[in-house]
Amino acid sequence: MQTTPAVQPNSLRGRRALVTGGVRRLGRAFAHGLAAAGADVVVTTRTLSSESDAVVQELQALGVRAAAVVCDVASPASVTSAVDAAVEFLGGLDVLVNNAGAFESSALEDLTPEQWDAVYAVNTRGPFLVAQAALLHLRVSGSGRIVNIGSLGGLRPWTTHGHYCASKAALHMLSQTMAKAWAPEVSVNCIAPGMIRFPGEPERMAAKTPMQRDGAPEDVVAAVLFFAGAPEFITGQVFAVDGGLSLA
Repeated sequence: MQTTPAVQPNSLRGRRALVTGGVRRLGRAFAHGLAAAGADVVVTTRTLSSESDAVVQELQALGVRAAAVVCDVASPASVTSAVDAAVEFLGGLDVLVNNAGAFESSALEDLTPEQWDAVYAVNTRGPFLVAQAALLHLRVSGSGRIVNIGSLGGLRPWTTHGHYCASKAALHMLSQTMAKAWAPEVSVNCIAPGMIRFPGEPERMAAKTPMQRDGAPEDVVAAVLFFAGAPEFITGQVFAVDGGLSLA
């Protein structure tokens, strides 16, 4: 079971949330955080499995409705089907967390067009497709929230992750464009995590980080919960959760 930050148990009670890529790592932590705050949650996964079943059971144990649906965010047809299934299960949609992403290392001079397109298809086009499919339902909600998960790599250049950094920088700008285009019915914000360490993993950037530690999943979950329940007036923000690493 993923750990969750201290939250008000009913702060999101009655809210209906969709988390893409919600079965592993940060996505799983986001789903747990939303459920701990009282939201009903649907997670997407590329393939239904015992792992996705376990996540659903963990969320249900927190006293909320939960389900998993299949979604390949690079496929428009798959996105439409997944959003429709989530809305049917939840009875509407209030919060979308665009978390599904692809990460890859490659020397910039060795990048192929296929690598470039594949990363952009998941990290930039994917969130656009999911948000576009969910937009009508978020507008009907009357208090729709979109939280896109960017990256410190979208704020700082990493020489061996050029396509990843470019795709996340594009997502940051896309988030601000969404916020302007879809106001006032829907608020859109973006979170840019820095180095996040999961239990059992070694510290990697603590010495270079002003807060002298790598981030924990709970740090990013807290930001997601904030934007999921924040006043609608807070929109168009790209919010770094990096312990000050971007300042180094």
